[in-house]
Amino acid sequence: MAEVQTNTESGEMTQRFIEFVMMQAQQAMLFLGQIPHPQTGKPEVNLDIAKMFIDQLVMIREKTRGNLNNDESGVLNNAVSSLQMAFVEITRQHGGEKTAPASPEPAPELKPEAAAGQAAAPAQEGPGSAASEESKKKFSKSYGS
Repeated sequence: MAEVQTNTESGEMTQRFIEFVMMQAQQAMLFLGQIPHPQTGKPEVNLDIAKMFIDQLVMIREKTRGNLNNDESGVLNNAVSSLQMAFVEITRQHGGEKTAPASPEPAPELKPEAAAGQAAAPAQEGPGSAASEESKKKFSKSYGS
């Protein structure tokens, strides 16, 4: 009988996890303007908040890697993929204001370094430029999937 209880508990936990993922995804869709705002009835776009919800789902995927069953990982992967594609499309429609989500939280730190590296690149050829490229390589290696 212990196996039945374990399977029942496991099934309930799977259902709760899927519901959690779907609620996060729904919030991201709300802020991507794909769902009308409940109070106004009109779609509203807030890319910063949408990115936050998508990045949270990506973090959950990374932190739970190897601990999810096929249903849980399938729902999570599909939600993340769909939201990332929608984010890119909405960003293009709004003039490319944001970078694509799905990189861990330190991603905004790359922007100032990249801008500084681009500004310094024409003035510096050689070791300074190579050091800036090396720091970019380290960043992408540590967060690559």
